[in-house]
Amino acid sequence: MKSYLLGLDVGTGGTRAVLVSKDGAIISSATREHQPFASPHDGWAEQDPDDWWRAAAGAIRDCITKARLGGENVACIGLAGQMHGAVLLGDNNQVLRPAIIWCDQRTQEECDWLDQTVGRERLIQLTCNPALTNFTLTKLLWVRNHEPRVWQGFRSFLLPKDYIRFRLTGEHATDMADASGTLMLDVARRRWSSDIMARVGLPESCLPRVFESVEICARVSDDGARATGLRVGTPAIAGAGDQAGGAIGLGIVRPGDVSATIGTSGVVFAATDSPAMDPQGRAHTFCHAVPDRWHVMGVTQAAGLSLRWFRDLLTGSPNYQKSYQELIAEAAATPAGANGLLWAPYLMGERTPHLDARARGALVGLSASHTRGHVVRAILEGVGFSLKDTFALFDEMKVPVRSIRLGGGGARSTLWRQIQADIYGQEVEIVYAEEGAAYGSALLAGVGRGVWSSVEEACECAVHVATRVPPHPAAMDVMRRQYQIYRTLYPALKPVFARLTSNRSREMPNCPAGE
Repeated sequence: MKSYLLGLDVGTGGTRAVLVSKDGAIISSATREHQPFASPHDGWAEQDPDDWWRAAAGAIRDCITKARLGGENVACIGLAGQMHGAVLLGDNNQVLRPAIIWCDQRTQEECDWLDQTVGRERLIQLTCNPALTNFTLTKLLWVRNHEPRVWQGFRSFLLPKDYIRFRLTGEHATDMADASGTLMLDVARRRWSSDIMARVGLPESCLPRVFESVEICARVSDDGARATGLRVGTPAIAGAGDQAGGAIGLGIVRPGDVSATIGTSGVVFAATDSPAMDPQGRAHTFCHAVPDRWHVMGVTQAAGLSLRWFRDLLTGSPNYQKSYQELIAEAAATPAGANGLLWAPYLMGERTPHLDARARGALVGLSASHTRGHVVRAILEGVGFSLKDTFALFDEMKVPVRSIRLGGGGARSTLWRQIQADIYGQEVEIVYAEEGAAYGSALLAGVGRGVWSSVEEACECAVHVATRVPPHPAAMDVMRRQYQIYRTLYPALKPVFARLTSNRSREMPNCPAGE
């Protein structure tokens, strides 16, 4: 009987499952969408964990059915998913409130408290990262401060993909890469930080067990099998956060390997042999999904989200019916540089390099001569400029960049590929099987199951370059000049952002304690 590897990616917009053969070929794939995240107040972002489970179970069933196979044909399961979320569980593992997800920005006061209580420098020493509103610890502290009734019932937490593993297997577990984004892991030593937990007054009993990404940590339960069609006892590896999982799917496993991925957020990701840190904490230093390896990455909060936001804005017009492809075609008909129009993609605050939850999006340089195509092109370029900020930071940190591979929606758009090559000033590569974190988690499952002896071997076997896109010299010159202007936007607008968000917070109704 032939057996296959199942990879799952619990994203923001949906959950994707892929079935992969033991030579790395994709046999089938399926996606179930999630309900859009709720934002009951400015800067908030919440999702229902049970909706993730509905989508995950459905995607697994669909994937197996499309391949005309049964659950007994799945040899091992790998999980990846959106990072930094907080699923709070009480007695009997009941979900206590909607999950606060990665792009939520409500926890600035908790970040300030951590800086004062632990100390910014000490926090970076202990976790390799500063306190940011995105990280899981700040979300737990917010619930403790603002929802005492919920907190009274709190017993443990899980990250998004780990909640799916719990529903699938009944086990509480996570991996080094995903745990790195909680601000509770000693990233350099690859273990939970007892020091952090003691300083913030949280019990270590709330932490899930932590494993290397390729370790088998659980097996499908009776309930999980009934919901998904998988065989009881099918092993599941620890897996990875979506960024490390996606990097495996792109073959980013050795120093000098770098990826630029545009999904809802945008990430520039570099593999390293040791925990490379920026003293100011502008880039994240996390454990890689490769055992005894690390990575450094910069994050743009609203990358693909910027284009989706603009598309959704236009759909409010009763006569508007254009697709993403048509919008990008209009952008392709405009010149590089969008006739001087610039987009700052700070719709959900910004992480790298500004670390500013109060930052907001800005379209700068508009004139009556600009068309919709110019605006779309400015959005595509603005996201590229934001990612370029991370490359500039890598240069400061002496992180090598020998090759750049593109992933996500930015890799599927011919125009966005070219824009990125022109902005980075370097050839970019596209791989054949660009299935992102779902594919990467399947390869990790193969290593855990013994199909390959190492993650490096898995990537050498399964990940191959399909296309190389060189920069256009003339466009590269335009992008270089535009980028220099782009870098002046944030310093000029920072005081405006601070005043706007301060005014907005005063207008918001108070959230009743305990609700």
